[in-house]
Amino acid sequence: MNTKSAFVAIVGKPNVGKSSLLNTLLGEKIAIVSSKPQTTRTRITGVLTEDVYQWVFLDTPGFHKPKTKLSGHMNKVVTTSVADVDLALFVVEPMGKMTEEELSLVEQFRSRRLPAILVVNKIDLITKEQLLSRIAELSALYPFRAVVPISVAEGEGISTLMDELRANTEEGPHFFPDDTLTDQPERAIAAEIIREKILRNMRDEIPHGTAVDIEKMREREEGGILDIEATIYCERDSHKGMVIGKGGAMLKKIASEARADLEAFLDVKVNLKCWVKVRDDWRNSEKAIRQVGLRYEE
Repeated sequence: MNTKSAFVAIVGKPNVGKSSLLNTLLGEKIAIVSSKPQTTRTRITGVLTEDVYQWVFLDTPGFHKPKTKLSGHMNKVVTTSVADVDLALFVVEPMGKMTEEELSLVEQFRSRRLPAILVVNKIDLITKEQLLSRIAELSALYPFRAVVPISVAEGEGISTLMDELRANTEEGPHFFPDDTLTDQPERAIAAEIIREKILRNMRDEIPHGTAVDIEKMREREEGGILDIEATIYCERDSHKGMVIGKGGAMLKKIASEARADLEAFLDVKVNLKCWVKVRDDWRNSEKAIRQVGLRYEE
């Protein structure tokens, strides 16, 4: 039987559930999730193989108005991802006015004649009548291949979305070995897991000014334990104190939660050590952005 494949970009505004959807489709957590917008900073690749089908998913940052050089790079990741794929999953909220950035994404679909599936997430928050009205409103924007209402939180509509994904693949080779989950290096995943715990435990204004650099990741010669040393960068001395917390309590909590996730993902016992350093205004420094591992393709 001939194999089929597709590169699929998961796009939308911040905090609509793109990373949660990717994790659900893969059945494994590779993208970090929090309730704060702009959680995803880079393009995360997840690979799903099912019999003859293989999908290479690109989870992108939320498309938003850039305020720093970093957020400008994040938007560029979205636009280049849309240019490189066979299909887009356009994830939207079930209510509210479409933003300028969302409408811009639709224009990119149109200019590239890109096949797209409209995915209305969080349908558990609205009535059936509201959903039908929302679908009618958004269907007028673009000739979507399909409109799929889902609730990632409730697991609703995922099987229907998978049916549409199968219908939108073309004959072609599998680009990754069938047991591949992601092309992300383990260091990158480790850094993101730590950053997720910062996002989940800290106040809104602090986490977006943090970055994580994995300085050491080495399995001991006797085996069975993976030593990871990470530096958390923040933009102000006051933020450093908050990340560390009274008596080191916050940093210990972040590291403990991250270690548990790392052990589950890597299937090995982890010895995690974290330090906190200040790097002023790093989000507006091209050099600093690259030094903390956020390298964006031109």
